[in-house]
Amino acid sequence: MTHTTVVALPPEEVLARAQAFFLERVPHAAAFVEKEGPRFLVLRGQGGEEVVFSAWTEAGGKTRVRASTLFFDQAVDRFLSTLPLEAGVEVV
Repeated sequence: MTHTTVVALPPEEVLARAQAFFLERVPHAAAFVEKEGPRFLVLRGQGGEEVVFSAWTEAGGKTRVRASTLFFDQAVDRFLSTLPLEAGVEVV
């Protein structure tokens, strides 16, 4: 599933928070950094499961966040609920 929203944080802070959240707050299914860049973060779980985050600043200065995963949907929802959301989370 793909989760998309707008938050009141800069993209680099969103990605740093995602990394910390999936390392510290999801103990039964932690995920670790596999790849990262200025606008994306790929985390891999112990069983090979993947969650990918991207965050970027839109033309209006808002930060859009997108997370895609097949296994970590509940954890992604929990993570996004910790952010200062400026819009609802769209799940497709």
